[in-house]
Amino acid sequence: MQHELAARPPMLKVDPDLVRRIPTMTKALQVCQTLSGLDDKAFVGEGGIVKDLAQWSRIMGSGQHFFPQNELNRFMDKAGNEVPVLWLLHSRGYDFTLLHRLESETERKLRLAEEALAREREKNRVLVEALHGRVAA
Repeated sequence: MQHELAARPPMLKVDPDLVRRIPTMTKALQVCQTLSGLDDKAFVGEGGIVKDLAQWSRIMGSGQHFFPQNELNRFMDKAGNEVPVLWLLHSRGYDFTLLHRLESETERKLRLAEEALAREREKNRVLVEALHGRVAA
């Protein structure tokens, strides 16, 4: 049985040139947090990425401690941007500007419903114009 993923939070569009200028993964993490506008406390403690501020400082400040890799998705979701994954793709030689997100089943259904609604609205517009004696464009 396959489970539907939770709705993805909207992500900030990031300038590709900014990502290309980032020299290290630690800097990519720092840029991600900076673009979020959130301070360190937002990523620490209950529901955070790490449990204490000292550990976060060692990760983000000096790079003396490693980022918990299994928390990367949650970090980017909380920060509202995907700079670290874009940096990683670029560092591995991929053109990340050609990528697009996959639609979840719910997103696909919503898109199809919106497209059907737009077609119906256009049909209604044409009918209303015909009833009023105007030629539909």
